[in-house]
Amino acid sequence: MPCLAPPPTFARRLRATARRMAATLAAVVTTVVASTLALTALPAAAADAPGTLEIRSASAVASSAPVFPQDLKQRSVRLPDDWAESLPQADGPVWYRLEFTLPAPQITPAPLMAAYIERACSTAQVWLNGNLVFSGGHLTEPVTRGCFYPQLVTLPPALLNPQGNVLEIKVQGSALQHVASRQRAGGLSAVQIGPHAQLAELQARQTFWNVSLVQVISAMLVPLGIVMLGMGWQDRRSPYLIYFGLLAIGWAALSARLWWRDPPWDNITSEFGVCVGFGVLVALAIQFLMRYAAMRSTKLEIGLVAQCVLVPVSLALAGPERLYTVTSGWYLLLSAEVMAAVTLYLRVTWRKGPDGRAEFWPMAFMLMGVGVLVLVDLATQHGWITLLPVHVLHFSMPLMFAAVGARQIQIFGRALQVAEASRNSLESRINEVTAEIERNFSQMAELRVEQVTEKERKRIAADLHDDLGAKLLTIVHTSESERISTLAREALEEMRLSVRGLTGKPMQVADALADWRAETVSRLSQANIEADWRSPTEDVHQQLSARAFVQTTRILREAVSNIIKHSGASHCKVRCSIGEHDFVLVVQDNGKGIPMELDGKLDRGHGMASMKHRAKQMQGQCLVESGPGYGTVIRLTLPL
Repeated sequence: MPCLAPPPTFARRLRATARRMAATLAAVVTTVVASTLALTALPAAAADAPGTLEIRSASAVASSAPVFPQDLKQRSVRLPDDWAESLPQADGPVWYRLEFTLPAPQITPAPLMAAYIERACSTAQVWLNGNLVFSGGHLTEPVTRGCFYPQLVTLPPALLNPQGNVLEIKVQGSALQHVASRQRAGGLSAVQIGPHAQLAELQARQTFWNVSLVQVISAMLVPLGIVMLGMGWQDRRSPYLIYFGLLAIGWAALSARLWWRDPPWDNITSEFGVCVGFGVLVALAIQFLMRYAAMRSTKLEIGLVAQCVLVPVSLALAGPERLYTVTSGWYLLLSAEVMAAVTLYLRVTWRKGPDGRAEFWPMAFMLMGVGVLVLVDLATQHGWITLLPVHVLHFSMPLMFAAVGARQIQIFGRALQVAEASRNSLESRINEVTAEIERNFSQMAELRVEQVTEKERKRIAADLHDDLGAKLLTIVHTSESERISTLAREALEEMRLSVRGLTGKPMQVADALADWRAETVSRLSQANIEADWRSPTEDVHQQLSARAFVQTTRILREAVSNIIKHSGASHCKVRCSIGEHDFVLVVQDNGKGIPMELDGKLDRGHGMASMKHRAKQMQGQCLVESGPGYGTVIRLTLPL
């Protein structure tokens, strides 16, 4: 079998894990949505708070000078300043000069002040009134992973003036054509001046929802992907689990750039790797949807592999100066492929009828959510909407992956439960069939033994009849001694009786009773003993096997012989009664009975042992009751 059902405890653990994961995801999604809505209002709330000032205008000049260049022409810009629009071809650095007057303190003494920069993509240095107060990293090579890390710059009280303060910020970033995503192009957000404690809380919240939460959720995808790979390896009939496991681990790998902010390679290599990895993830997502819908296309698989090769080749040929242009084209194409695969999957699932529609709606809602996120990201990439304070795709996509993974675990657990029930039913059926085979084999073995025994009986009977019978018959007709002739005749009758027991057919009980009566009455009469034989007069339809007839005949003969030789009786009663399943033969005489000295020794004399042994061989019993002066009663009970 391609898939063996795991133990029941494993299935229960999987189902419990799926329920816990679904509940956790629901809580996380609810919290994320509510917090995102609240987060979008944080800057405005901070700006409107007492003692907080938001600066949205500045003077800017592109220069690599170590200090703000006073001699170069400056331009007025509105913050946030997005280089993708204002400086599409510039890599920076760009100097910004902001002038502000401290808001009146609300408490005494005045609190420690700070400048909050929500986005300085990607590194910045800050001067306050001509003094360096903050350096966000080296300015020789911008690292785009820092674009979503908010900065909080402490403003030393000794450097602050009541009026006429100048804040100069030098930003080193990347031009739009040198990055794969608009969100990672250089730029500067609005700057907020206010109490350090208040802005620190804002920075912590922004960092949590924009960075820490993404890191935690992405880290969850690694064990989820490993579980999916394990389930897919165990159930080879569900390859879509392997594709989904690789997809989850791949997204977690791409999200690792939020953890590793300073890798040992340049920024162009990082952007190149992100675009190539995105192409691989799209191929895995399409394969997952196709296999999950029970569809497979060799041409599609070959096309996806070719596309994964074509993406890095096209980027290498285009070069760093056209990175954004090429990646934008690929993002459009890859997004269209994902949406087409989603549409095809939903269409095929809907057409499967009630069984497919039970799976349709959960996947439809999740996949439509993915589609909305992709569209929002594309709109941001092309400047149709402004940059959001939170990168929605970064933390929403891992949540979607986790939700789909929890759904797969739930389905897999349910399949294990069905497989477990099927296995139990199959085991029960196998046990029944095995027992039936054993019974049939036993019956066949018994039949074979009976056939062999019957064949051997016939051979022995033929030998007795042909050899011994012929010789006894010769003695009967040729012997001159009457005694020898009589003994030979009796031996011949015994032999014929034995042969009949070996090869004879069943006979009617009525016929057997008639034979027994004739022989018994004749023998008793010859011994001058009055015989009183009574048997059923109505029609008797039961049959007696040949062996039972022979053994009963010998028991009856032995009983009559004992009466004639030892009892000294003058009268003998024989009674026969026939039941539904057995018959009873009772022989009673009025003789002297069995002497006291033979009490307890009946089985060693008078043929009693042979009588009881013969009855036992036929699953019957022979009971002897006697007392001195009271005669003897022999009761034979045999099954029919």
